[in-house]
Amino acid sequence: MGSMNFKAAAAHVAPVYLDPVASAEKACSVIAEAARNGASLVVFSESFLPGFPVWAALYPPIQSHEHFKRFVNASVYVDGPEIERVRKAASDNGVFVSTGFSERNPASVAGLWNSNVLISDAGEILVHHRKLVATFFEKLVWDSGDGAGLVVANTRIGRIGGLICGENTNPLARYSLMTQAEQVHISTYPPIWPTRVPTESDNYDNRAANRIRAAAHCFEAKCFGIVVAGRFDESARSSIALDDPKIAAIIEASPRASSFFLGPTGAPMGDEMIDEGIGYAHIDLDECVEPKRFHDVVAGYNRFDIFDITVNRTRRKPIRFKEGPEEFGIRFDAPALKE
Repeated sequence: MGSMNFKAAAAHVAPVYLDPVASAEKACSVIAEAARNGASLVVFSESFLPGFPVWAALYPPIQSHEHFKRFVNASVYVDGPEIERVRKAASDNGVFVSTGFSERNPASVAGLWNSNVLISDAGEILVHHRKLVATFFEKLVWDSGDGAGLVVANTRIGRIGGLICGENTNPLARYSLMTQAEQVHISTYPPIWPTRVPTESDNYDNRAANRIRAAAHCFEAKCFGIVVAGRFDESARSSIALDDPKIAAIIEASPRASSFFLGPTGAPMGDEMIDEGIGYAHIDLDECVEPKRFHDVVAGYNRFDIFDITVNRTRRKPIRFKEGPEEFGIRFDAPALKE
């Protein structure tokens, strides 16, 4: 299993909105700083590349086509230069990195997934997860993913898993990670989550909701939690609001999410970040053992004769090309389309 103790870093930082190259460079700078401060794992927020599409909540669909076009053009491929740059920073600094990104679909000019990669300290992608179901207004931006990324990586610093935002409300998705002896759970979130105009009552309290979900998972899985939310800076606000003061007012008044750490009992530990910066926590994986004696829901504290759960981890593809006949030197399987 390797070292049972390590330092984790929560990158509570804003991307350079809709500029994935500059955002990747900023991520590399944060990775280097966290590594200098002794971190072995650095976690970035949901859709860090190229920022979170909160505009989908603020405009009617018929008025957000230009926002969607800009967002598609700023989204990245998993094998593109932006993710490659982050992978190199992980390798150069000898740290594990988790980052969210808006992933372009190679089969479509406008298909997107809400994705996350866990990168090893050698720069290898250990887990590539696509959010199972887009949440609320995200459905206007991102398509549904699949179960291929429901994987816990066995690393030298422990067994690391993660889910994106609303997936942490999905008990079966969480359970699928628990059954892989998850010791560290990463959950990533947007900077704001407007569900109502902030002047109305009962607006969504994302800080409280994120804490409830993370604490519940840590308590049930007996694992550590690293919760990292995004941040909005002035460039993101102006890019989204344009010159509409009503939109700007909603963004400004919406509750901000924080980034924080939890222990295996669900209790807070380490730093909580509200302002821009990097938070840290020391993680001792031995602390995951004792609580398992009380109720280990993937072992003795379950009834497998009653509950039977199957997870399909097949990577979904829109089409499969087979090698076809060749005539007159022309290949009919269109190799240019096979990426």
